[in-house]
Amino acid sequence: MADQHESIDLRSPPVEPSTADGHSWFPDPPPPTYSCTLTPELVAKAREELQEKPEWRLRDVQALRDMILKDQPNLRTRLDDAFLLRFLRARKFDYDRALQLLLNYHGGRKAWPEVFQDLKPSTVKHVLDLGFLTVLPHPDPNGRYILCLRPGKWKPNDYPFVDNVRALYLTLEKLIQPEETQVNGVVILADYTGVGMSQASNPGPFLAKKVVSILQDGFPIRIKAVNIINEPRIFKGIFAIIKPFLKEKMAERYILHGSDLRSLHRNIPRSVLPEEYGGVAGHLDMSAWSRMLLESEEEFIVEFCQPDPLEGVMLPDSMLFEGEQASGQDDDTFRGLRSQLYYCY
Repeated sequence: MADQHESIDLRSPPVEPSTADGHSWFPDPPPPTYSCTLTPELVAKAREELQEKPEWRLRDVQALRDMILKDQPNLRTRLDDAFLLRFLRARKFDYDRALQLLLNYHGGRKAWPEVFQDLKPSTVKHVLDLGFLTVLPHPDPNGRYILCLRPGKWKPNDYPFVDNVRALYLTLEKLIQPEETQVNGVVILADYTGVGMSQASNPGPFLAKKVVSILQDGFPIRIKAVNIINEPRIFKGIFAIIKPFLKEKMAERYILHGSDLRSLHRNIPRSVLPEEYGGVAGHLDMSAWSRMLLESEEEFIVEFCQPDPLEGVMLPDSMLFEGEQASGQDDDTFRGLRSQLYYCY
């Protein structure tokens, strides 16, 4: 049974620590053999918030590994400690929920081949060069890295929207590598400057539902807050598309600041923000994160450019995505929502 899992090694290859200026601030990829890197403070935080007991950590990992081997013997997935810990932490060490998250994680790849086929940084260089997203170099006081999105930089004629999703997913994969991110979570800062009708109406509810589903139920990361700034009037229509797919807890984590930087600074301090957002941490540098991703090309090839991990796997009826048959209903929903967009515009 175990041989089927050992037929493909999906662990990240050893990567030499980067010495390039601009991104030495981000932790290196974890070593192949797990060794806890959490500080005593983060160990205590993981115990309190995630029900993680250091003395039982490896026992819990082995329990999840045994469940995978027993319940999904054909699933070609990584089984190393560091990888499985991501899913346990994301679901507070509930074995069943962690296993479902792992299945959703792989199920998303199967359901959305346009995103996951040949997924590597070089294929989204145009997105990175445009400045659609970056990660700020300084975490907030709670140790959470800040993912900065600028959707107004993208225009529908530039390239398909799905390329933005590909770049976002690669960024999340890189962000989740350090154990401190698995414990602390991340914060999103979305600057809607320049977003108009063409960007707002392009994805549609079906695409929006897939993106939200991956972030909520298909990826082992804790999104602790979503700060929206410079949102135009049309954002009411954008949020009307997204909100039906958000869980209540996630919807409550959306904070709309408008152009009020003082409101933003009450949630993200000026000390970690670039000057463009009223901070004191220098100018917004979009290139450092892009270089880091591009220099990680090899590890993403190992991770994503492999045979389908779900080939031959029988998935439960509760799988994450309903498939293309839902698109007809979503089209009807979109027609109603699109009228809201025009009204707000």
